[in-house]
Amino acid sequence: MTLPLSGLLVVSIEQAVAAPQCTCRLADAGARVIKVERPEGDFARQYDHVVHGESANFVWLNRGKESVVLDLGKAEDKALLEAMLAKADVFVQNLKPGALAKLGFAMARLRKDYPRLICCSISGYGESGPYAQRKAYDLLIQAESGVASVTGGPDGPARVGVSIVDIAAGVNAYEAILEALIARGRSGEGAEISVSMFDAMAEWMTVPLLHGEGGTPFKRIGLAHAAIAPYGVFKTRDDADILIAIQNDREWRVLAEKVLGDASLAADARFATNPKRVANRHDTDAIVGAVFARTDVAPLMALLDRAEIGFARVNDWELLSKHPHLRRITVGAPTGPVSMPAPAPIRAGQERAYGPIPALGEHSDKVRKEFSTR
Repeated sequence: MTLPLSGLLVVSIEQAVAAPQCTCRLADAGARVIKVERPEGDFARQYDHVVHGESANFVWLNRGKESVVLDLGKAEDKALLEAMLAKADVFVQNLKPGALAKLGFAMARLRKDYPRLICCSISGYGESGPYAQRKAYDLLIQAESGVASVTGGPDGPARVGVSIVDIAAGVNAYEAILEALIARGRSGEGAEISVSMFDAMAEWMTVPLLHGEGGTPFKRIGLAHAAIAPYGVFKTRDDADILIAIQNDREWRVLAEKVLGDASLAADARFATNPKRVANRHDTDAIVGAVFARTDVAPLMALLDRAEIGFARVNDWELLSKHPHLRRITVGAPTGPVSMPAPAPIRAGQERAYGPIPALGEHSDKVRKEFSTR
């Protein structure tokens, strides 16, 4: 099967998560991705060693790539990079703004010399502006953008437990590159794209921002809903956490009759409508909590399922690893195969294979020979 991006060459000077997230998607779609690493390697290789010696972040985001070690302080390695860019379709980088220009690879120059090249820079705050030179890591941007302020509970803000800033920036870069490839197919012209981590999160904060500017700022209430009740986490007899979401009064009546075993709650003036349940949230939650606390998780989930009540178990990594809906792929790595969650899209009639994770500099000799300027 020919993949959508087969035949395209991507060169990426990348590290950490955001740019590797973008180029991993490009590689999955069939592009040849040459990952340029410094002599000590992408520092994400050393985040940890939990995957039989490999870093979890690195194995997640670097499948299907070729690793080439370059020291861009050396003239011969600069020349090799230039030779690769001359043949590339896409160039991705997430170095500090201005760093590549100092090395002689300013985006404006590359666009002039290689008109079909699509250049994409990923940074914390963009390539210019008052914060452009600030260090920008995932948690820093969660704080700066306001994401942390709407995450957590009444006692304080919290970090989202996965690197959503890096992921969002990487996916934004991926979709912008795909748009640029479509446009190039029509015009023959490349593009210069800049994606900032801050912009990625600021756009995700649109609803809280509009609520705040409209005079109704969000309040942190943890795994609950400020305007709906019951909508939150309740503990079962065997100590499992179940989150239920009652969206309307009809669902409340069903919950009362078929799960709580007390149809009279539907007509009780304190609970009959959502505004009343919210006003009496403490009593509403106490009624639900008492019933859940008398029931083990398996029969309770079966009961909720039969009643067609929206619910979820609050799973951890261990329960996720056994989840009946978890799809996996197996990817080769220098120290052995790695099983990990599969990419989300499912394409009818297509079964994709995923390339291995490269060892540091594994393809250096091959690429040097291929793009040699001598």
